[in-house]
Amino acid sequence: MRVGYMLMLASMHEGMSDAQMFREEMRIAEMAEGWGYDAIWCPEHHFEDYSISVDNLQILTYLAARTSTIKLGSAAIILPWWEQPIRLAERIALLDALSGGRYVVGFGRGLARREFETFGVSIDESRGRFDEMAKMLIESFDTGFIESKGPHFPQVRTEIRPRLEKNMKDRTYCVAMSPGSAEAIAEHDTRMMSFVQFEMEKLLPNIEIFRNAFQGHHNRPAPPPLLVDDCFCSEDMGHAEEVVRKYLSAKYISILQHYEFMEDYHKELKGYEAYGESAKFLNELGLEGAVDDYISHQAWGTPQAILDKLDGRRAVIGDYEWISICSFGGMPYDQVQKSVDLLSKTVIPELKTWTPVEEQETVDA
Repeated sequence: MRVGYMLMLASMHEGMSDAQMFREEMRIAEMAEGWGYDAIWCPEHHFEDYSISVDNLQILTYLAARTSTIKLGSAAIILPWWEQPIRLAERIALLDALSGGRYVVGFGRGLARREFETFGVSIDESRGRFDEMAKMLIESFDTGFIESKGPHFPQVRTEIRPRLEKNMKDRTYCVAMSPGSAEAIAEHDTRMMSFVQFEMEKLLPNIEIFRNAFQGHHNRPAPPPLLVDDCFCSEDMGHAEEVVRKYLSAKYISILQHYEFMEDYHKELKGYEAYGESAKFLNELGLEGAVDDYISHQAWGTPQAILDKLDGRRAVIGDYEWISICSFGGMPYDQVQKSVDLLSKTVIPELKTWTPVEEQETVDA
């Protein structure tokens, strides 16, 4: 199994400046290589304590210089917020060159209304902007040139420099949290990335949509999806529950506020109707119930409890990759470090023995 460490860069630590938070997060992230992770991932978010990972390409460039072998992934670059695909293509190629081909690119459509409004981009255009730019960028990875006659990003055929030394196949992901996105990204021959918010049975239909659409477009089975969730590891289950109740609750409340998940405006937005159903579900639970439900689906507890949780997911959705978010809700960094250190000694080595079915079939052949 591929295992990743994800930064959120949430500024929720009492009495700590944003700048100090960044320094602490980078210090912890640099350890991911020694802990046995395959990749360090970083999202793109703006304007709120929930996450101020305002430039994941710059953050990952810093980490590229501080590490040697670990891959560096964007989870994700939100394409509708970028006005010039050609400049983004150049920055992707540059980071890949500087890191020696270690960059793993991830694209997303975006969801938070405030971020769209502040950037002056209509959220109603998100699907069209994402689809057009994703096609441009992914094709440029193969051809070395970027071009488009589309309505949002017209671009004359231009060579991307620096030239990529390595193909981006198997290094390109797209976030899919709705049925429309799951179907749309399959066209682009990318891997699927999803954030764990509900039980696996609720996520499975989206994965199946992606798998079926991918098979139809490319005449081969879809690669395993990548799941992202929160993780805290302790030898003491009681201590683990105490920690997640305090800090993971704070994080999820910030998620609900940032995305306005308990509001019902999403149901009126084309392409976001599925979030309207989620809002209905969350409001039926109420705030406290919604927090409890979210916590119950994350991977936390003793090492064995985490392994059992992750293994249980395989029984529902099959093989997948995993990204753990281990710093959240203003948790003190000594606790973050202790948790991930234990995870690296007890959980990650076991996960590395979980060979995907596609690799098993290759070996058997």
